[in-house]
Amino acid sequence: MTWTDFLGRADTQVVMFRDKSVDHDTIVVCFRGTQPFNSEDWCSDVDLSWYEFPHIGKVHSGFLKALGMQNAVGWAQQVDHDSAHPPRRAPLAYYDIRDTLRDLLQKNPEAKFIVTGHSLGGALAILFPGILFYHDEELLLERMEGVYTFGQPRVGDEVFGQYMEENFRKNRIEYYRYVYCNDMVPRIPSDGLFKHFGTCVYYNSQYQASIVEEEPYKNYLSIWGSIDMRRNAIYELIRSFIMLTKYGADYKEGWLLFFIRIFGLMIPGIPAHCAQDYVNSTRLGSLRRLHFHLFHHKK
Repeated sequence: MTWTDFLGRADTQVVMFRDKSVDHDTIVVCFRGTQPFNSEDWCSDVDLSWYEFPHIGKVHSGFLKALGMQNAVGWAQQVDHDSAHPPRRAPLAYYDIRDTLRDLLQKNPEAKFIVTGHSLGGALAILFPGILFYHDEELLLERMEGVYTFGQPRVGDEVFGQYMEENFRKNRIEYYRYVYCNDMVPRIPSDGLFKHFGTCVYYNSQYQASIVEEEPYKNYLSIWGSIDMRRNAIYELIRSFIMLTKYGADYKEGWLLFFIRIFGLMIPGIPAHCAQDYVNSTRLGSLRRLHFHLFHHKK
């Protein structure tokens, strides 16, 4: 649990673990998404103000605050311990993760790392390398392999997107944004000031994957999209009854998710944001087809 200056409390959650074997040594940084009954998380999500980096672009202010932006000095290279009111009782997410990674990578010259997250966690995952670019953190950028987000909302304007793509190319870092079917969160905020960037891996309701420039019906409040969204919501509710018998106990859906799927008949796109369908997508998805798309996309 890390500190958020603007809330005056420890709220942002992140976990780091290491996967080491004979042929690889990978550190995984995983940001937690929005907790349904956490009002502070929702404050970060719905804060649609923006913070402007000179010559870099405008970025969603709520997400930057959750990542560890400092009250008085913004994104200074180091933490200003004198300007925190009230005093911080936990480290700021970005700075704590950065310093921990530095230590681990210096001690393990073969180790590399990736960053991931779902929902709000996906937004923090893609902004983390953005601040590394801003601070020109050479060691970390050399050892970062990729960023993989799931159900990520839009985080910045078109200028920021171009800045990120240019730096990903320059540092040879991969970025894949996974979207499941009618998930409403990747379709917000609406496609106005905020824009998506990077490679979108889209899974339909049958868990078939494809590479697209942007998910279908890129804005949630789409008249044409609402028809498909409701049709898929009905299919997903029916599918929940057969997942157990078709795929086994690992895919059993509980009563809470069942009621969320019923609620999705009225407001489609909410059940599709649940982590369950993203787990199913990566486990049941058409990997051969996805690899074909990725190969041709890179070419």
